[in-house]
Amino acid sequence: MIAPSISQFLQRSGVPFTVVAHRTAFTAQEDAAVMHVPGRMWAKTVVCLADGEPVLAVLPAHYAVDIGQLRQLVGATALRLANEVELAPLYPDCELGAMPPLGPLFNQPVYVDESLTADKDILFNAGTHTDAVRMSFDDFMKLVRPRVGVFGRRPGPRLH
Repeated sequence: MIAPSISQFLQRSGVPFTVVAHRTAFTAQEDAAVMHVPGRMWAKTVVCLADGEPVLAVLPAHYAVDIGQLRQLVGATALRLANEVELAPLYPDCELGAMPPLGPLFNQPVYVDESLTADKDILFNAGTHTDAVRMSFDDFMKLVRPRVGVFGRRPGPRLH
């Protein structure tokens, strides 16, 4: 079941969206696979601390955050990934690792990697490991008002 705060936020927004239940998945790439969508359409939410304040970095399932590029985009002196102990109190009705990229709900700025702008729709966690939200990317932009930039990188082949 979708987290109550997320459901209320989306319903009040007036933006069309669909909630889709799916098989349990714990990584963004698993989410994309169980939803039968390309990884480029699944918006992974990565919580970072920029000068001690939480920011949401949103990028395709198969991308990693380039900390240096995101730090520049945010304009922070220091930026790092948040750890699990720091995450739990920030998203109390979300399962750990299933936070949606809905910064206005949490009073947090959102940064979207430019690569996500290529598709018509976007899908993301709805606060659980078994529910997703699907909406048009344009509606997502109106709702969240993120800053778009380049900070995602595809993991390259491993050299042995």
